[in-house]
Amino acid sequence: MIEETDELLAEIGFDPDRSVLTYRQAQVLALRERERSQADIAAALGTSRANVSSVEASARENVRKARETVSFADALQAPVQVRIDPGADLYDVPGRIYEACDEAGVKVTHTAPNLMKVISDAAGEAVSGRQIVDGFVVGVTPEGEVRVRA
Repeated sequence: MIEETDELLAEIGFDPDRSVLTYRQAQVLALRERERSQADIAAALGTSRANVSSVEASARENVRKARETVSFADALQAPVQVRIDPGADLYDVPGRIYEACDEAGVKVTHTAPNLMKVISDAAGEAVSGRQIVDGFVVGVTPEGEVRVRA
């Protein structure tokens, strides 16, 4: 089991010196993604299930933080940023995004209904039906990709 995982990590080019994950964290995540139990992983690694649980939790938190960091960096580079305040109507958001994109010379590839879905999905609980419950920022990259930041 461990040898297969090590081969997989080598094949996909995992480098712990360039990653937010340690090698052990990458091993554990790879095995968990292949539906191996924590007890099986612990036995293969010669450690306790509690240790595997701790390593997995740390790895998932590191991945979450890395994703947040990338999202933040993308938002900083987005030439279009539109603040959507609580109380706004989701149906009004696409027009605001299109207007800001026109001013910045950025093309959005989403239709209005699709843009509302992308924003609603990305904003999560900040959107309830048509109502904006919590404010967020919609950024649009030079390539027209939409990013939502709470």
